[in-house]
Amino acid sequence: MANASSVARPAVLSDLIPGTWVRDVALVVGGAALTGLAAQLTFPMWPVPVTGQTFAVLLVGATLGMGRAALSMALYMAVGIAGVPWFAEGASGFGGPTFGYVVGFIAAAALVGRLAQRGGDRTVARTVGTMVLGNLVIYAFGVPVLMATLGLGLGKALAVGVIPFLVGDAVKIAIAAGLLPAAWKLARR
Repeated sequence: MANASSVARPAVLSDLIPGTWVRDVALVVGGAALTGLAAQLTFPMWPVPVTGQTFAVLLVGATLGMGRAALSMALYMAVGIAGVPWFAEGASGFGGPTFGYVVGFIAAAALVGRLAQRGGDRTVARTVGTMVLGNLVIYAFGVPVLMATLGLGLGKALAVGVIPFLVGDAVKIAIAAGLLPAAWKLARR
């Protein structure tokens, strides 16, 4: 007979949903679809538009955990490469100045997922730290590709591919820092 102490504590929010591999497949597909939808919330800028993608990526990472989140972003990338127009501004295909950010989504979702599995989304301060690290990973992949494809120096790439997004990233992180710990509090009830 199982007692309360032998019941596994959920590592991430999606672990609260009962199920097995069918649930996991639905979560992976749902995370990719959420990211594709968030990519359509866009404010055009050159060469990198402002979108809801990064918020979705980090939220998927925190709620799905490392493995499912990485698979979800890999699916997002693969389906976009295959021609579904769900990258920013309805783009699809392989390459281009913003493709490094898409590749970075996989690593960022995995990192955020792993940190969430270790409690990185349970408090406001830990959620902020987790999301900041996730954003840094996205930039670490995106900026070098931006530099290579457009022939930009590091200073110019940071000026067009990072700095314009810092305020928006801060707002997205603040939203996540409010949502995720609150969701955990509700789950404990």
